[in-house]
Amino acid sequence: MTTQGHTRLKVWLVLVVVFALGSVTGAALTGLYRSHASGDRPGAKDRFEKMRRDLNLTEDQTKSVSAILDETRNEYHSLRAELRPRFEEPRQKARTKIRALLTPDQQQKFDAMVAQQDAQREGEQRKQR
Repeated sequence: MTTQGHTRLKVWLVLVVVFALGSVTGAALTGLYRSHASGDRPGAKDRFEKMRRDLNLTEDQTKSVSAILDETRNEYHSLRAELRPRFEEPRQKARTKIRALLTPDQQQKFDAMVAQQDAQREGEQRKQR
């Protein structure tokens, strides 16, 4: 292989590694965001229990604080349900643009990836309801 061939190979490898790292980072940050956005995430009950203990809440206070947090959680769920459809248009635009760049074989793989992501997102949304 020529020096120019080695250089091209290195450039492509760097691009693939950067893309892969970007994908992994994006997936990790998305998971982190979703775990923090969910009102029912593990640890919420532990934090409530810690607050109850640290503040030495009475039984009436505990019930009232719990009701307030439940109400707030329901408001968050409603807000997410209201905003969720607004994310669909930009998502579909991006997918259309990406798909236009791909070969037919890549499009099939991309469509499968998108279907898997959509199914995963739908499953996560059902859990939040």
